Amino acid sequence: MRVGILGGSFDPIHHAHLIIAQLARESLGLDVVRLMIAARQPLKPGGHGATAEQRAEMVELAVAGVPGLVADWRELRREGPSWTVDTLRELHAEHPEDEFTLLLGSDSARRFGEWREPEAIRALARVVVFRRGGEAAPAGFDAEVAVPALELSSTAVRTRASAGLSLAGWVPDRVADYISRFGLYVTGSGTG
Repeated sequence: MRVGILGGSFDPIHHAHLIIAQLARESLGLDVVRLMIAARQPLKPGGHGATAEQRAEMVELAVAGVPGLVADWRELRREGPSWTVDTLRELHAEHPEDEFTLLLGSDSARRFGEWREPEAIRALARVVVFRRGGEAAPAGFDAEVAVPALELSSTAVRTRASAGLSLAGWVPDRVADYISRFGLYVTGSGTG
């Protein structure tokens, strides 16, 4: 099986994440893309607006019924930072017959040399970079996937939620309902 890995905080997941995962699946001929929810990203300081479980539940809601996309909670079940190399080793041990492709945004790709054991990651998976709009992707990776320049971010979604604005069109309806039900990202709610 050809498996793509798209990691992130997903705080919260939004439509651009889903579009990128689907484009990668189609253009790279992947059987499945695992959306890997990071417990704590070592190179991304600061906390999260939602708990790890809430972020994972929102990913589950977002991919429900979308063929070829699955939520993967494994990094939330491990102690400490979410190191990609550990995740890939675990996946290889569980599924030695599968081929893995790590999917990176351009920003993450530019910092790839700072990751834990980048050469081991390259040995465990193809590393593919998203090229948004007309931007140049960093060189030295196995392939590129062109994706539309989508001006949509988790930060913008959190800002809208904090201001009490509608999230329709920004996140899947089930995710918007979840954010509203739990009061996520509302200043003073205790979670964001």
